[in-house]
Amino acid sequence: MGSLAQFRRNLLALPQATTTSTIFSGFVVVVVGFTGPILVIIEAAQRGGLTTAETSSWVWGAVVGNGVLCILLSLWYGMPITAPYSTAGAALLGLSLMNFTLAEAVGAYIVTGALLFLLGVSGLFARVVALIPQPIALGVVAGVLLRFGLSVFTSLPQSPLMVTAMLVTFFVLRRVGFRVPMLGALLVGSVLAMLAGELTFQGVTLELTTPVFVLPAFSLQAVMTLALPLFALALSSQYIPGVAVLQLYGYKAPINAILMVTGAASMLLAFVAAHGLSLGALTAAFVASPDAHPDAQKRYAAAVYSGVWHVGMGLFGATVVSFFAVFPQTLIATIAGLALIGTIISSLTNALQEPKGRDAAVMAFLCTAANFSLLGIGAPFWGLVVGVAVYYLANGGKR
Repeated sequence: MGSLAQFRRNLLALPQATTTSTIFSGFVVVVVGFTGPILVIIEAAQRGGLTTAETSSWVWGAVVGNGVLCILLSLWYGMPITAPYSTAGAALLGLSLMNFTLAEAVGAYIVTGALLFLLGVSGLFARVVALIPQPIALGVVAGVLLRFGLSVFTSLPQSPLMVTAMLVTFFVLRRVGFRVPMLGALLVGSVLAMLAGELTFQGVTLELTTPVFVLPAFSLQAVMTLALPLFALALSSQYIPGVAVLQLYGYKAPINAILMVTGAASMLLAFVAAHGLSLGALTAAFVASPDAHPDAQKRYAAAVYSGVWHVGMGLFGATVVSFFAVFPQTLIATIAGLALIGTIISSLTNALQEPKGRDAAVMAFLCTAANFSLLGIGAPFWGLVVGVAVYYLANGGKR
């Protein structure tokens, strides 16, 4: 699929593929990442007793590594591919990291990356994905995104004026055909937050982050407690939903190659305390939809700019975290929810399109949306299990 010649063509065509919507869609990915997942990483690092330098190094590796892979993979394959760090994995580390030294955790990260790489080499994951009916995968995607969509209205009681103004702005701009309605909503929300005294940039300083090299140590307990759950979480909450999002918009994801590249990158970034990269699911929804660009062949530009934003901001590590931390959570939650409306609609519409798959798709959707954890594994995995089981039971074991 990808080649050096295609990489060169896509790079040369990037200026023609660049629009305000591609640049802003890439920026939204960074905003959502730095106001949610990154804060999970910081909390996990604090619980694990990491120093400020080690925490900044973790952020540096996760964000810069994500940005570099976004740029390279999207240009190589000509499709919007994102490679974020696993939020679920960071949450898992918040519960378990304090039981291990950082060296043991780094050893576990290397094992996780190696497992992903070997899975890609074997080609087995693509076969597993091919066995999962698309309605179930799309039901899981809708269930994952539902929580972000609901955040628009769970934020309403905290800031009714701001959220209402952002909603009105978004849909008015959408009605008149404005290409980037999220930009207008973000500007209106920011102005209202500043007028209310909820948005101030005092105390934010600019400082480059220097990565910290960590020599790994390998222990069976760390592998069983950290590496294997991280591996399972990456597959169930990132790779399978990520493939489904790309398929939803007509892209045939080179999943085996992505597994090998992200696995290899995860092994390298582990040495600077980063817990690994994977295929984007939520982030793919921002850059792969028509809101990013009306031409599907040019949406790779949105992922490229997401990578550029990540590299630029990731170099400053914790400084950027402090910058985005000043934005009210209600503003960020509302922007994220509005940005995902189109993908939620598409996921549910296509998941329920096939009559034989509706029961299974709805069960997968409900199970995933319940957002629970069983045996240390999150709801997206169990959504797949329930959905596939219901599908084959309802159809007499036939695809």
